[in-house]
Amino acid sequence: MNKRPTLSLKNKPAPATKKPAARKPAAAKTAGAAQPGGKPAGKPVARPAVKPAAPDAAQRVAPAAAPAGRPQPASRPVAASGPWDATRPKGAARKAESRQGEQARDEQPRDKQPMDEQRRARSEAPSGPRASHHRDLKPRLQTEFQAELKADSLAFALLGAATAVVQVRAGMALPQALAGAFANPAATPQARGAIQDVAYRAMRQLGRSEALVAAMAPKAPDPLVGALLAAALPLMGAGEDGPAPYEAFTVVDQAVTAAGAHPDTVRAKGMVNALLRRFLREREALLADVLQQPQARWNYPQWWVDAAITAYPQEWQQVLEAGNVAPPLTLRVNTRKGTVEAYLEQLAQAGIGARRIGPSAVRLDKPVGVHLIPGFDSGLVSVQDAAAQLAAQLLDVHDGMRVLDACAAPGGKTGHILELADADVTALDVDPQRLARVQENLDRLELSATLRAAGAQGRDWWDGQPFDRILADVPCTASGIVRRHPDIRWLRRKGDTLQLATLSAQILDNLWQMLQPNGKLLFVTCSLWPQESEAQAAAFAVRNRATRLDAPGQLLPAGGAEQDHDGLFYALFQKDA
Repeated sequence: MNKRPTLSLKNKPAPATKKPAARKPAAAKTAGAAQPGGKPAGKPVARPAVKPAAPDAAQRVAPAAAPAGRPQPASRPVAASGPWDATRPKGAARKAESRQGEQARDEQPRDKQPMDEQRRARSEAPSGPRASHHRDLKPRLQTEFQAELKADSLAFALLGAATAVVQVRAGMALPQALAGAFANPAATPQARGAIQDVAYRAMRQLGRSEALVAAMAPKAPDPLVGALLAAALPLMGAGEDGPAPYEAFTVVDQAVTAAGAHPDTVRAKGMVNALLRRFLREREALLADVLQQPQARWNYPQWWVDAAITAYPQEWQQVLEAGNVAPPLTLRVNTRKGTVEAYLEQLAQAGIGARRIGPSAVRLDKPVGVHLIPGFDSGLVSVQDAAAQLAAQLLDVHDGMRVLDACAAPGGKTGHILELADADVTALDVDPQRLARVQENLDRLELSATLRAAGAQGRDWWDGQPFDRILADVPCTASGIVRRHPDIRWLRRKGDTLQLATLSAQILDNLWQMLQPNGKLLFVTCSLWPQESEAQAAAFAVRNRATRLDAPGQLLPAGGAEQDHDGLFYALFQKDA
């Protein structure tokens, strides 16, 4: 069987040399004249071979030899007089000379070419898209850009929320990301509230929104464009948490307006409009398709869903669903200043619906701004989840006791301890800025404590005097309070559980050495994962020969009429004399 011949640049025969064709009259050029559409009429005329120019002409235009060092630009002969230079080659000789120069230049290395020719090559290069718009480059997002939008418009809230969402996807916590959006001078209190509401909705449905965008878009949109779509889709009823808060076409119009007001999204106005309108047309089919994906169905990363199934084979669906519901606003009544019954009457007189869900816990029917809550500024009440209010009660603090609240910020448990007893309390936290919030809360409650900025795994801050009670609210993945902090699920990684459990074990062992005999240590964590809660407590008891007392253990997040709280874990230990 004969092999198919192949072409090789090495074996390609040299073309036969043709004699120069005689110059045709000017009229003959019309045979190759361009037709409409840019194609020439008839067959193209072969370019005749050109006889090399005379050596003396070539030498006149050749670049002068450059001295050692930096290459010098090529020189061109200057005519002595008249409009043209008699020494310059003419016609075909000049063309051949140009080809020879180009061939010689291309054969030498790039860095050996004269500098002026390098500059000329760069200037004559085809102009492509600007660097900031090239698809292979990742320019810095202009998150500080202040768009010219009305502060009371939905477009303003959408763009502010999208700016926060894109920063969460880059690794920033949502409160810090929102602080940047709130820094806009045009953001009124009402506008900040709208931005926060849209951003939290987007976080709770981010898995579904991103799956919908992936199903509709031909290619992945730029980060801020994707974040804008993720902020808009939940407002159009893409979730399952009730009716849509806005008319769908209003959301489309305002999302397109927001896209047109920011330099990172202005080129994607058409894309935003097309995708949102397609969702309106094909909503049922699109949702049926993307909800087959666990991340879109539950709005959690896949590893989080797997961890919930492993830890709670019977309750995992309820656990995941509870984290996607907006939490209530729960208050703690300061019993030093009033009673729960009297405060409920005060709320009723203010037209605020509420009910009692714990010894000192009152849940409002509808959340309101903290400074609009009766008695908040005067210290009559504080904002604290019902499950978190169990800590001070379980610790069993009495007057005169020396108490340590480790990892105390933002100070809710510190204040509650002091509301229940006249104790000598030390509030410890590694973050000085968060420790400042503890002081603010104590000032509002008109209470006092000793504040120490240090890590609980060290001892440099300790004066050597043992404590009667220690509250150890140790670092964790915060998987039990995800309904209050929906960004946590997108910021955490699977390996964080082991890393934080190791740190917590070090803290617990260190604090145990500071507890006096017959003292009590309350281990608290807001995690759902056994590695950080029950397994941690069991291992601690074995290592330190601690006596374990009665405590609630793992509280799963709940949102019922009587039980409405986050997911926390409690383990109480006593140090034998």
